[in-house]
Order: sequence, then C-alpha cells, then structure tokens
Amino acid sequence: MLKTELMENPAKIVPVSAHQSIDTAITKSWSKIAPFWPLKNLIAVNPIAGFEDLKFEDGLTQAYAYFQQREMPAEMQHVNRESIKWLQAFFDQGQSTIKMPLSEKGLLQSTLTLLRFDKVIHGNDKQKIQWLRKLPKNPEAIIAETLSQLGIQAPEQEQFLTLMLTTLPGWAAYIRYRTNWADAQDAAHPHPVTHTEYLAFRMVLTYLVWPSAKELLRWHRKALELADTASTYNEVVSNETTYQQTLLKQLETIQPPQKKTRAEAQLVFCIDVRSEPFRRALEAQGNYETYGFAGFFGVPVAIGNAVRGESYASCPVLLKPAYNVQEKPNRSHQSFEDGYTRLKGIKKLYQSLKYTFTTPFSLVETIGPVSGVWMGIKSLLPNSAASIQSALKRSIAPDYSVTPDISSIPHSQQVAFGAGTLKMMGLTENFAPLVVFCGHGSTTENNAYATALDCGACGGRHGAPNARILATILNNKEVRSEIRKLGIDIPDDTTFLAAEHNTTTDEVEIYDEHTPGIFAAPIQVLKQSLALAQNQNSLWRSAEMGVHTNARKASKVTSLRAKDWAQVRPEWGLARNAAFIVGPRWLTKDINLEGRSFLHSYEWEKDTDGSSLTTILTAPMVVGQWINAQYFFSTLDNVAFGGGSKITKNITGKIGIMQGNASDLMHGLSLQSVYKSDDEPYHKPVRLTVIVYAPKERIDLIVKQHQILQKLFGNGWVHIICCDPIEQKKYQLNRDLTWTVIK
Repeated sequence: MLKTELMENPAKIVPVSAHQSIDTAITKSWSKIAPFWPLKNLIAVNPIAGFEDLKFEDGLTQAYAYFQQREMPAEMQHVNRESIKWLQAFFDQGQSTIKMPLSEKGLLQSTLTLLRFDKVIHGNDKQKIQWLRKLPKNPEAIIAETLSQLGIQAPEQEQFLTLMLTTLPGWAAYIRYRTNWADAQDAAHPHPVTHTEYLAFRMVLTYLVWPSAKELLRWHRKALELADTASTYNEVVSNETTYQQTLLKQLETIQPPQKKTRAEAQLVFCIDVRSEPFRRALEAQGNYETYGFAGFFGVPVAIGNAVRGESYASCPVLLKPAYNVQEKPNRSHQSFEDGYTRLKGIKKLYQSLKYTFTTPFSLVETIGPVSGVWMGIKSLLPNSAASIQSALKRSIAPDYSVTPDISSIPHSQQVAFGAGTLKMMGLTENFAPLVVFCGHGSTTENNAYATALDCGACGGRHGAPNARILATILNNKEVRSEIRKLGIDIPDDTTFLAAEHNTTTDEVEIYDEHTPGIFAAPIQVLKQSLALAQNQNSLWRSAEMGVHTNARKASKVTSLRAKDWAQVRPEWGLARNAAFIVGPRWLTKDINLEGRSFLHSYEWEKDTDGSSLTTILTAPMVVGQWINAQYFFSTLDNVAFGGGSKITKNITGKIGIMQGNASDLMHGLSLQSVYKSDDEPYHKPVRLTVIVYAPKERIDLIVKQHQILQKLFGNGWVHIICCDPIEQKKYQLNRDLTWTVIK
C-alpha cells in the first residue's frame, strides 16, 4: 500500500544527503552502458566498454551476467514491454505521422503527464493514479522516492539502478549516445532527455508494474554465480595465438627497399581493412604507391550542403568539428535546390499517405498493380530497376558536382592540416605527379545498416568530402609555400586529387573536374589501372561471399549485389578484422593479409618527437578496437550484442532496429554481417593485435603517458607487438606493461 503521508508530500522525506547519494549511484550505474549510434550514422563501439576497467576475462563474465540472460523475470519483461511502447512513441523521428503529445517537454515530464491515461500500467488503481499526480518534478527525487517504495536500501541502490539499464540495454545505449556523444544537431533535439530522466522513467514504470521488483537483485546475483565464460575465453586465446604466429612468420623475412623510385601516382586510402586487398590489387597494376590514413584525412570538419541545407560532422566521434565547410555546386545551384525540394516533397507526400490511418488502403488500391510490377522488376532485374530509378531521380533532381568552400578554415590552420597529415603518414618526400586522397563509402539497396558500411572516421558518412577538402588545401600555392618552410617540399609538377572507393563494388571515382589538362593522360591511365584492380579484387571478394565467377564477370557480380534490394549480404564490411599494423608500406606490401588488417602508414625516423605515433595509438587505434569489439561481440552473441536477422527486423522511429514489434532496440551488427549462415560464423572473435614498427622505448613511453592505452593493453582488451627496427627484435607487451622478446 502507498503511504498517505508520502502521497500528500512525496518530496519532503528525501534529505539533501540522500540526493547526493542518488547522484553518485546514477553516475556509476550509467558507467556500465556503452553508447550506440542511430541508423543515420552507425558507429562501431565496444558494447561492453563499461567493463574495460576489468581484466578482459572478467569483463566477459560480467557481460554474460548483465546482458546475456535469456530467462528474465516475467514481471521485468512486462516492465520492458511498457517501456518500449513509450520510448518508441517519444523518440520517433518522423516514421509516425502523429507525434507523441508534449514530447517537447522532455521524456520524463511528457510520460508522467500521459501515464495516468495508460490503464495497462496502473490498472485504473486510483491510488496509483493519485501517486503519479503527486510525484515530485525533480527526477532525482523521483528515483529516491521509487527506491524507497521498492525497499531498496543505499548499499544496493547503484546495483538496482544498473539493472534498470542493463535489462533494456539497447534503449539505454541510445540514451547514452544522445546525452554524451550526439553532435550539435542532435544536441538541440526536439525530444530532450537526460540520464536521470530516463532512469526516473524506468523506475516509475517498474514500481507501477512490479512493486516487488527488489527480486531483481536476487535474480542478478544468481546469474553472476552461474556465469561461466572460461571456455569462451580459452577459445579466443587459442584463435589469437594461431593468428599471431602466422602473421609474425609472414613479417620475418621482410626487408626495407634499397632504393625508392618516383611513383606514377600515390594513393592514400583509409586504414579500413577493406582497403588492404584493394591496395595490393592496384599496386600490381604498375608503379603505384599506396598509403593508409584515417579516412577523414586529418580534417575535423562539419560538412554543409548548399542545395540540401543540411550539415553533419565528418570526423571521428572522438573529435568535435573545428570548422564548417560548405560544399557548393560547380554551377548555379538554384535549379538543383528546386529539384531537391520537389524530390523531398514527393517522398514526404508518399510517407504521409503510407502511414496515416485511412489512406494506406486507398493507396494500395490506386498504385497496387504498378507497385507489383515494380517489385517484380526490382526482384528479377535489379540492374534495370536501378537504371530506371536513377533516371527518374535525375529527371526530378539533376545530379551535380561540388567544390568545398574552405574559406572558413584560416590559412594557418590549412597549413597545419596539410603538413600534419603528410607528416603523420610519412609522405614528406618523393612525391608522385598525382597524389590521390581516396575516401570511401558503400552503396546498397534496402539496407537499414548501410551507414555501418561507410567510413567510421567520417562519423559513419562517405569520405569524399574530406578528401576534396585536403586536396583543395594542398593544391593552394600559398599553403605549399608555408609547408615548404616546414621541410616538406612538394614539387610544382605534383597535383592533389580527391576520389572515393565504393567498398561494395570496388569502383573508384576520381574527382578531376578542376585538374589542369596536362594531367589528363596520366589520370586516364590511373583510371584504367583502378578498373583492373576493381575487377581483380571483386573476383577475390566474390569468392569470400561464396559466389563463383570469373575475372571477366567479377565486377558485374559485386555491382549486382549493391543494387539488389533483396540482398541481405551486399558485402562483408569489416568482418574478420584482426590486426592493426602501424608502419611503412614495404613492411606489408608483399604479404597477403586477407583483408583482415587495418594499415596505418608510419615512418618512425621522420617522427622525431613521437607525436605522430602518439596520435595514431590514442585515436585511430582506439577506433579500431571499437570496430574489432563490435564484430567480436556481435558474433559471440548476436541476440545480446548484435542486431539479429535482417529478415525479421523492424525499423523503429527511423533511429534503430527491433526484432518483431516488442524487442529491445538492437545495438549491434546483423546476423548476416558476421555469419555465413544461421549457424556458421564468418567472423572469428579475436581481440585486436596491434603491430608497431618503431623502437620499443618510444612505444613504452607513449603507453606510460596515456591511461587509455594502459587500460586496453594492461587489461588485455588489445594485444600490442613491437617490431623494433633498431634492435631487430620483436617484443610483446605483457599485462603488467613489461615487454617479452618473441622468439
């Protein structure tokens, strides 16, 4: 029963010290939750990053107890269903034509106002309705009040609040993104929410639906007692040992080249594992050099589009955009704006007809036959369907090319961006006539997970805009003059170009609209070489997908997968990633790394103060570990940490994926992204192995200066091996941060 005194003045029994204790418990409870990004810009992240302060094997055990429990109490499942119902309505971003009332007031205030009309939750119990009305406005006070009513004492409050999050981890992960990681656009979201408000919302529902929810603590203790992940850990260690031994054996006989001739072209690709086999295929076509660098190319900016009127952050989520760069059409853009407005209007009209209460029936009657024919064409003739769709789109909104307006970036900063990127990858001399910055992105149809295949270094977007920006900066004579003073002499006959690698089709598009005519012939030769590399790599990738074809048809096969709306596996993405190699290209050029390695170019002799290696290990390597962990856990348990099957998914609110109509928000990769079939994995769960070609003392100093590295290496979440060029020995870093010679 509810106490009358409490109902009359529920806030008065919560002292200030209790609020302070509640604040601490709230903060600590959220530390177990890793963020998860929405569909518009999916970013890989370790789903159990909240346990990285523990040894890896202990983290596995904790994750099992918190996230992998199938037999949740029925009452808690009921609480979750009711939570999902309200969270779907509140966070909807346009999928529903009728928005939730009062959503602009925030999650807690809007739901508390409306909950009294939800008979499923309060069962028309007048005392519960009255209790809802009398709740304090302050979310901390609400949490304190509900904890008191549930009989949860101070020593157990943090644990209970943690369980309020981990029993519905997908939605908690989305809240974590919104409150801690969202860019400026999402920060000003019309549906505001805070950590504390979300917990207060969950606590209110839990108390109303399950007054004896204290039982949840006993359930969790039992789950922890029964958790046994030793066999999983041992299998992981065995797989890692086998992989590392094979990789190190491949590196044993590699020697630096005696002489370096000028290349016909140098291409800088993203460190993405999909770039590695393509780089080998291209280098086999002629005198080409390739480099690896994070796909935002050292330019942390927000990209704006003058036609669409949109802006987004195009840099790693560890950084904040330093400048806003507008991409402007190369011709008068009024017609492009009009076309885009028409296209947007048509899409909006169709959606409004599709999702309102009555019009879907008449819509089906009106366009049913046409839709049936169109579905048949898309299913049987995807190439033809893509051509028709593209032609219709161009007739409404014509295609256009763009040029970045970099005037918002101060001249001194342009010099810093250009010199910094070149120095970090070791490209400071022997410049080729053509230097191409090659961003990447994917092209797929009917794929809710499409942005997971795009460039993580660009915030889950395509990398071409950043490539265009850096090429524009380095083609500027004044910038080159300043860079020359820093010891990087770019020849007058060198020009920089931007390009984009389509990782689904392996097509590379070069943006050479403004390039002087003198470069037309060599660019054409490069394009021909890229086409040959595309076909060669497509043949290999097709075999990896289980598709048997020949060299002549390989490119057509991968292109078809990109256009097929029924294709659940358009490409493997970063599946099977296992290593992060930091060093010069000659170290790996003659090795088939099977598309399993991130390759970051680095020449230790040119990094006299170690600053470049510090940046590589504390930024791109950390992102590589996020990617590795996401694939690891999505494979380990695709229900708890993955996205489930694409076949049975539902998109909710345009922000995420559910399985069926009442699952948690799925917060990982789909089954088809990591499995060949329902029971045969393609990705093998192994922790990331980092190999650095640099003196051991330099690496040791960097590790000792950065807590994030001490945590990842010391707790065994990442392995690091040093190939010492001075001592000509290989060392592995132990858990206690000492080194052992590898014999």
